[in-house]
Amino acid sequence: MDALSATVEKARRLRGIAAAISAITAVGIALSISLPLLSLTLEARGVSGTWIGINTAMAGVASLAVTPVAPGLAFRIGTSRTTFLCVVLAAISLIGFHFAEAFWMWFPLRVVFHGAVTIAFILSEYWINALAPDARRGFVMGIYATVLSIGFATGPAILNLAGTTGLVPFIAGAVLLVAAAVPVLLARADEPPLHGEETSLPILAYLVAAPLGTLAGLVFGAVEQGALSLLPIFGIRVGFEPTDAALLVSAVALGNVLLQIPLGIAADRYDRRWLLFVCAAIGTGGALLMPPVSGSFPTLLLVLFVWGGFIAGLYTIGLTHLGARYRGKELAGANAAFIMMYSTGMLIGPTLMGAGLTTVGPAGLPYACAFLFAIFALVALYRIWSERGRNPA
Repeated sequence: MDALSATVEKARRLRGIAAAISAITAVGIALSISLPLLSLTLEARGVSGTWIGINTAMAGVASLAVTPVAPGLAFRIGTSRTTFLCVVLAAISLIGFHFAEAFWMWFPLRVVFHGAVTIAFILSEYWINALAPDARRGFVMGIYATVLSIGFATGPAILNLAGTTGLVPFIAGAVLLVAAAVPVLLARADEPPLHGEETSLPILAYLVAAPLGTLAGLVFGAVEQGALSLLPIFGIRVGFEPTDAALLVSAVALGNVLLQIPLGIAADRYDRRWLLFVCAAIGTGGALLMPPVSGSFPTLLLVLFVWGGFIAGLYTIGLTHLGARYRGKELAGANAAFIMMYSTGMLIGPTLMGAGLTTVGPAGLPYACAFLFAIFALVALYRIWSERGRNPA
């Protein structure tokens, strides 16, 4: 009977994990379609670059605003129901952009769309982390990060087929969002329960209780949003053609896709604090290598491939670190804190790295990245030293 129960429980966990990964991958594809689509639509309507940037920044504001309420919503309504409602709301608001002729309407639509997507991400990551077996948590999070990265890479290809004008690309994104709701509904019986009181620690308290896990989200959010947006500009300023400069982002993305599962497996076997330090150290070293190797395009691509894989490890290992430390409602709160820090990083990164490009020149971009990684590496070393002899989770 015990063996049968264990088999049933394992099957339940696998169904739940597969459903959550499938759902959030569909959301990721839709998001990677919508981000360039919305900017291109505003550009076609004659909106200035400054106002497009201000409107786009509402995504970060929305993410920060809704993050603290996500665990409470899941507790009161249920994880699957809240996720379902959010992806449907995101789908409706995405189509709304097409019909919103007045520019001011795009601001509340941005808040609704990105707020709903943020909650879907928080709860899906909680769902995956909560159901992942302790011994294979890093491996599961590595699969999640890999599949999500592939999803983000797929979106622009779909947009290329659907076009960037008219209603069709908006419908394509909305259909993918609705598709994300299907596995959530099918696996609603397998969602992780939220036991206990409605609230646990305040969201900001996790920054003190688990600084490595949450700060990993901030640093990765800053570098992902800032560096990947500005790497083509770095490439052009060091002398590459625009088409070659765009491949720099592809090298980072490829490293991200191929290295997350190996890093996840390592997170199951070794002290995650040291792994986060290694990722930050390679992030620092790789960034500092970019200027001197920029004279050789193949060498720069190789550096960016390795660099991209290890810096994304901050996301994979950071989530694994939190999943090993918290359970239930506290894990939901920790995931919310992680996404809040990631969103904060998305606001900080472009500003810091853009300032680096302006004041220092091309090298200012990688130097700004190196600064962030070096600070995180020092925090990791301090935590390892101060927690020596304790549980590495």
